[in-house]
Amino acid sequence: MQVRITSKHIDVTNDIREHVIDKIEKMPKYLSSIKEIEVVLDGKQRGKVNVEMIARARHRKVFVVKGADKTVLSSVDQASHKLERQLMKEKAKKRDNKHKRGMGLT
Repeated sequence: MQVRITSKHIDVTNDIREHVIDKIEKMPKYLSSIKEIEVVLDGKQRGKVNVEMIARARHRKVFVVKGADKTVLSSVDQASHKLERQLMKEKAKKRDNKHKRGMGLT
């Protein structure tokens, strides 16, 4: 899985980079088909830091989430939590579709 971290109007320190990577490394356990995750940090708004996470998976599946909060770390936490929920929902959809045929319906 590839990880790209880009920033606009904000400096990315090693602590921020490590925090983002720690959060992103957990994503494949929710959906194993993820190929790439891009994280965009934007500090342009007054008093808020915007974080956008774009996850690309096989079969042209794209998941986009946004988070905004006063600090970079809390924005990353917020966006990663949203992404986790989207990936769990996608995995549940795949899992449910596999077992519909076994209910006797044709």
